[in-house]
Amino acid sequence: MTAPYSFHETARIEFDEAADYYDAEHRGLGLLFIDGVNTAVDQTRKFPESCVVVRGRNRAKPVHGFPYSVIYSFVDGHVRVLAVAHQRRRPFFWSGRR
Repeated sequence: MTAPYSFHETARIEFDEAADYYDAEHRGLGLLFIDGVNTAVDQTRKFPESCVVVRGRNRAKPVHGFPYSVIYSFVDGHVRVLAVAHQRRRPFFWSGRR
């Protein structure tokens, strides 16, 4: 079974900004980033409890090929994407999000 999901509005902005950055660096790289994030989200929806717990009930799924992780919570059968976070910047900046 695949869990329903939603993005925190700020996570959506972070996602879009990172994709724009990668596309500005090299045409097409933004699309690869989008595919990587979408794949990570799909995997969390299929296996929501398989990723490492990073703080409280929140988990992190690395984005293949990029220094980013999808930070999410899994509560009542629903995946909530809290952040699309660079792995080396501002640790736990997303911790106040629900």
